Amino acid sequence: MRFLVRDRILGIGDDYWIEDDRGNKVFLVDGKAMRLRDTFELKDAQGHVLIDIHKKMLALRDTMVIERGDEPLATVRRKRLSLLRNHYRVSLADGSTELDVSGRILDRECAVEYDGALLAVISRRLLTHRDTYRGDIVRDDADPALLIAVAVCVIHLAEKEREE
Repeated sequence: MRFLVRDRILGIGDDYWIEDDRGNKVFLVDGKAMRLRDTFELKDAQGHVLIDIHKKMLALRDTMVIERGDEPLATVRRKRLSLLRNHYRVSLADGSTELDVSGRILDRECAVEYDGALLAVISRRLLTHRDTYRGDIVRDDADPALLIAVAVCVIHLAEKEREE
């Protein structure tokens, strides 16, 4: 599956559409303004909330939490002792599954892996517009909404870290 994301350069809020490779709007990332913590909702094209994303208030390291309904799905945080490049660890709610996200996150060039196997790639390469990047989900059994939520989290965390 391939998705296209157009970064918002100007505008108020963190809302943007994610399209499939045919240009159909598939997901809306709805950034919630005026909240105490950074909060997003991932919605389908009809406006139904699929996933809630929010920053954990009390944590030693910046942490984002991904929930489906009221059930925790995953926790995303920067990997410790990762000095050479952006590297994030995603702990799924089952407690035993971890995903790795690494690469040049701010340049929108990174990969999502599980146990060394590639799940998804985020890339700006081969696209004509600088403000657009794509997400390719490599495995058919992967959860597209979860992987998009992971990408939203790592990009948000990397941008926050750069601001500090």
